[in-house]
Amino acid sequence: MPASSTDAYITDFAEFVQASPSSYHAAAEVARRLEAAGFARLDERDEWPAGGRHVVVRDGAVIAWAAPEGAGPATPYRIVGAHTDSPSFKLKPRATSSSEGLLQAGVEVYGGPLLNSWLDRELELAGRIVTDDGGEHLVRTGPMLRIPQLAIHLDREVNKGLTLDKQRHLQPIWGAGGDGEILGELAASAGVPAEHVVGHDVLVADTQAPARFGLDGALFASGRMDNLSSVYAGLMALLGAPNDAEHISVLAAFDHEELGSESRSGASGPFLDDVLVRIGAGLGAGDVERRRAFAASWVVSSDAGHAVHPNYPDRHDPANRPVLGGGPLLKLNANQRYASDAAGAGFWAAVCRQAGVPSQPFVSNNSIPCGTTIGPLTATRLGIRTVDVGVPLLSMHSARELAHVDDLAALGAAMAAFLTPEV
Repeated sequence: MPASSTDAYITDFAEFVQASPSSYHAAAEVARRLEAAGFARLDERDEWPAGGRHVVVRDGAVIAWAAPEGAGPATPYRIVGAHTDSPSFKLKPRATSSSEGLLQAGVEVYGGPLLNSWLDRELELAGRIVTDDGGEHLVRTGPMLRIPQLAIHLDREVNKGLTLDKQRHLQPIWGAGGDGEILGELAASAGVPAEHVVGHDVLVADTQAPARFGLDGALFASGRMDNLSSVYAGLMALLGAPNDAEHISVLAAFDHEELGSESRSGASGPFLDDVLVRIGAGLGAGDVERRRAFAASWVVSSDAGHAVHPNYPDRHDPANRPVLGGGPLLKLNANQRYASDAAGAGFWAAVCRQAGVPSQPFVSNNSIPCGTTIGPLTATRLGIRTVDVGVPLLSMHSARELAHVDDLAALGAAMAAFLTPEV
């Protein structure tokens, strides 16, 4: 991509990340941008119109689609799949405690974060609260918390190996003295009385802004690139989806992937199937037409993958060595932890060729267990051909991950080509 295009992509992506400190904020930001571009927001409790461009939010997940003019009951789908959540810490029900004159927040580990990366950083709380009238309110506090590391003078052996107890060592501090309540701070950020708050889904997020750095500004550091990098690429592609395509373009950004996806808004839940059934029904599809449409459809499951770490080269496959700046990954696994197969590899190669971007294969070292994505889950639930891809990262699951700007922009170009095919 031209440098100017990459610069614009990275600048806007950074703004998207900053607007998305939680899965709930990410889903809301996707919906906000789509509505500003003319997509109509739908409620699952209402009847839906046939065709058109629409978006629906379910908790921290969002699905949006653009049906072309002339779409019919057997029109196939092209679906970008991603997830909105990232490893972090979640606020416990009784969230405030005090010790040694300091106010602390009670948190529970969410997913699999690199725990040490969250130490000594200015953190915020972000998510949603529910009030006794049934209302849901997005909340974020801005810089408010910190998990201070023990000074080396009190642990002289710490540089030989840091061990963190998840219960004792990771409770953030947020005040000195006083009798404050975290829920009161959250309620105030939403402009509601604290006594009306009856529930919350609130997580911890790093507040440091994304930044370009390094030679020629080629490196990009940010929180939550796993997996907002894919959500953003799919969003931009959907915004540019043509009205005369021969498929229905879909972005499906699920929640709870970092926990295994088993929820009403996760990829193992019914959300995508619910939406596709209703889209098809609006176009006159019965069960047979729906299955015909699925048989001609594709899912690109996009989630971040690992670049070779120069300080730990032995942790990677000796022959397949994806690098930062080498292009998006095609993710492969013999045990179907990723859904890619030979047909998917050929399809992804054609997409990248159309986009004019490189691609590189990723496969795990046999001695190190492979992670998984929403790809196999979606393929299993729907039977749609699926290929797993994503940007290469260093420091995955850190509070602050590392990517190459060219890879981020190339993923966006590939997603645009996927939803605007030449073949």
